[in-house]
Amino acid sequence: MSISKSTQYGNINISIDAIASLAGGVVSECYGVVGMASQKFVKDGIAELLGKENYAKGVVVNQKDNALELDLYIIVSHGVKISEVVHEVQERVKYTLEKSLELDFEKINVYVQDVKVMK
Repeated sequence: MSISKSTQYGNINISIDAIASLAGGVVSECYGVVGMASQKFVKDGIAELLGKENYAKGVVVNQKDNALELDLYIIVSHGVKISEVVHEVQERVKYTLEKSLELDFEKINVYVQDVKVMK
């Protein structure tokens, strides 16, 4: 599946995987985020910390009518204010994706799957 846009020069198709990879990369740079969690956490009950090459597996892109929604599954560091980390993730992902891809995102949902104690 892909998102299609038309410009004066032609059509652009942006794959869902490309959006998910970009979002995962932005999330990984946010303060307090240890990494992305597999969306299968809900099924397994175990938060799997994903490597950089698999960050897209922690992102779900939904297209409803003309609006896009993102579900981000993250793991945060122990001792951080989770509400602040989540807010920063939402703001940075929305800003980066809208500026880079020129797409509008209606919702960016963040699901904290685990808290890791860093040594």
